[in-house]
Amino acid sequence: MKLYGSVPSPFTRKVRIVLTEKRIECAFELVDVMAKDTPVNAHNPLGKVPVLVLDDGTTLYDSRVIVEFLDNVSPISRLIPEENRNRIAVRRWEALSDGVIDAGILVRYEQAREAKLKSKAWIERQTGKMQRGLVEMAAELGDKPWCHGNGFTLADVAFGCCLGWLSFRFPHIEWRTDYANLARHYDKLAERPAFADTVPTVPA
Repeated sequence: MKLYGSVPSPFTRKVRIVLTEKRIECAFELVDVMAKDTPVNAHNPLGKVPVLVLDDGTTLYDSRVIVEFLDNVSPISRLIPEENRNRIAVRRWEALSDGVIDAGILVRYEQAREAKLKSKAWIERQTGKMQRGLVEMAAELGDKPWCHGNGFTLADVAFGCCLGWLSFRFPHIEWRTDYANLARHYDKLAERPAFADTVPTVPA
């Protein structure tokens, strides 16, 4: 298998962490989705990363689809519970975490526009989604040791990728100060090799 992605991408990071936690061997190719000759478009018509190319040439895209596939490839370190309510609770955490990231990406796109084209109202709307998402995360986590259940799951992976990306792209958002329980849990996750080895950085 081969994974196409970028180091700064929180969705690529999610897949890389799952690969490591599940001990699945997979080649990783760094790509620039903005380049005219990017190989991504040949595997994903949407031109987004991550993209996973299976041994038979089948392509999977969208991190949620990829991680579900990977969790079923190997029984090691199951990250998505089988029981319906628990599975949905974990995927709900993933949706919340990914949604905060999606709103942040839209803010970055808007901020990159020419000054005369920027919409303050649009930025405020997306920033509001991010802030409400953090409030919900803090409330859901409470004083629990894990996002859901009694151990590490995909919920924790998505949570860690979200907050790591916020620290990387929006350092002015002081979630560590405002939500001590989020900071506590994130710091615990950061000690796991899969997280430590995939910290988002700007390509050289």
